[in-house]
Amino acid sequence: MRGKHRIHLFASHLHKWLALFIGAQLLIWFASGALMSLLPIAKVRGEHLVSRNTVAPIPTGLHLVPPEKLLAQVGVPVEALTWRILDNKPVAEVATARGVRLYDATNGNALPPIDAAAATRIAERAWKSDQKPGSTVTRITEESPEYRGTVPSWRIAFADPDGTSVFVAADTGRIAAVRTGTWRLYDFFWSLHIMDWKNHEDFNTPWLVAFAIGGLLFGLAGTMLLFMRWPIRRKRAAKALGPSKL
Repeated sequence: MRGKHRIHLFASHLHKWLALFIGAQLLIWFASGALMSLLPIAKVRGEHLVSRNTVAPIPTGLHLVPPEKLLAQVGVPVEALTWRILDNKPVAEVATARGVRLYDATNGNALPPIDAAAATRIAERAWKSDQKPGSTVTRITEESPEYRGTVPSWRIAFADPDGTSVFVAADTGRIAAVRTGTWRLYDFFWSLHIMDWKNHEDFNTPWLVAFAIGGLLFGLAGTMLLFMRWPIRRKRAAKALGPSKL
């Protein structure tokens, strides 16, 4: 009986102290998980505001540079070659081990990186509403918690109620990311959930591992206490002791 009493006492103390240390984080995990599951992912991604994958068809009868001529001009092994319309112009997107480069699809001339004006036009054409709010453009050269895509890129910030920002990659002219107020709220709770308050992406932080182990011990200690304090077991133990020993 003394051994069981010690186990009961140890589990009780462990459960109490773990509750003090990790109880608040458990509430944050539950609250952030519930909120993230309730937010529609399409709204988080801003799909109701910006069309990322609009594909403009290449006009028929348009004379394009022969692929073999373009590949010879690149001078290095090509991993992918894509023909598409960019900013109302036919371009060839060539991907190599060195990165992505755009070429004029009609003559094969190399094109310069996308500038601020072109990036703004690309973002505005992707805007789904007929009423386009005003916007400001900023060149992004470093990754941040809000944007971890290709750099350099252009950030086109719209003056809409949701504070939408569209990121256009300077090398391809593609929309690399869309950030809205809903996304920022989601990302904030995501940082709380994984306990990476700085970069919002590492879910193997020492804090998360420590609190996850603490949560497991908290649950095991609680289960042990529940088992030891179960009413049926306590009644059986009382009967075993007998009336004279109670």
